[in-house]
Amino acid sequence: MDYADPKKKSNLVGKILLAAALTALCILVLKHSSTFNTPSAFSRHEAGVTHVLVTGGAGYIGSHAALRLLRDSHRVTIVDNLSRGNLGAVKVLQELFPEPGRLQFIYSDLGDAKAVNKIFSENAFDAVMHFAAVAYVGESTLDPLKYYHNITSNTLVVLEAMAAHNVKTLIYSSTCATYGEPEKMPITEETPQLPINPYGKAKKMAEDIILDFHKNSDMAVMILRYFNVIGSDPDGRLGEAPRPELREHGRISGACFDAARGIIPGLKVRGTDYKTADGTCIRDYIDVTDLVDAHVKALEKAKAGQVGIYNVGTGKGRSVKEFVEACKKATGKNIKVDFLPRRPGDYAEVYSDPTKIWRELNWTAQYTNLQDSLQTAWRWQKSHFNGYGPPLPMAV
Repeated sequence: MDYADPKKKSNLVGKILLAAALTALCILVLKHSSTFNTPSAFSRHEAGVTHVLVTGGAGYIGSHAALRLLRDSHRVTIVDNLSRGNLGAVKVLQELFPEPGRLQFIYSDLGDAKAVNKIFSENAFDAVMHFAAVAYVGESTLDPLKYYHNITSNTLVVLEAMAAHNVKTLIYSSTCATYGEPEKMPITEETPQLPINPYGKAKKMAEDIILDFHKNSDMAVMILRYFNVIGSDPDGRLGEAPRPELREHGRISGACFDAARGIIPGLKVRGTDYKTADGTCIRDYIDVTDLVDAHVKALEKAKAGQVGIYNVGTGKGRSVKEFVEACKKATGKNIKVDFLPRRPGDYAEVYSDPTKIWRELNWTAQYTNLQDSLQTAWRWQKSHFNGYGPPLPMAV
């Protein structure tokens, strides 16, 4: 017959009581600590501080906008699924603004309505700058469903979350592609919107959703339709680093730099038979620093219950051939150029009339020298041969 040892039993009970006492003590310490009682700075509104949700803030334009907002002492939350953005850009911002309560990054997909609602429920946003979108005309003609889902559907998810959580200011990143190919130039905000590719159509649908919702809302809405974006941060902290597999769909500036760096054998100019002076497309190239400034001014001027719609451009069209020559001078490289047939979904001539945004928001483009903007971007490219990844050697 076995008998329990009373000493062992006593020791066991003592250990249990000691563990319970230590646990209770830990809980008591946590409850009385400032971090336990004080909610995150991102979860509460603070007088004098504007907390801005920047969707797509790891992307080219979104990261530059986040940099400017942080520099202007705003609180910033970046939400990005990194399908087109770069975590390296977020890390640069975190290094520049390491103070608690300034910047947070949330990895999430705007197509997941439950995840988006959770983000809004856990954070006290004062405004949303909605940049997140796939944005290549050529790709949109090949995979239109991706564009309608990513742009139109995801914007609806964001708008529903804003409405549910009483976030009252929306700055929407739209595009001149919603106008299609107008009969008259320059394009004003009254120019009919007749998009000719899925990218432009998806953006216009998103605009329509926002405007229909606003009819019975006191939300402050600013819609910025911008033209072809170039350049990078003048101080060399951020730049454009698209996915290698998307090079064929990317901006002409990226293709020029890839050709200058020898990544691709030359530049492909699609379309030389347009009804323009030199036969190539004409576009209005806006520097990303100016574009971001327009967003900040829109945020400052946004008024409850009102909608502002603005073109963001220089008001001057430049041909693709002119652009290529400026890129050659900016890089100092003799870039090989191949002239090919037109790309589906493209249009001959597009440039803006920026009168309205100058009159109402006191905004006008400052970085209007094409070669200077390209030189700024080229400096970043040369020092970031591998984008935001580990540095690689480069002969220039």
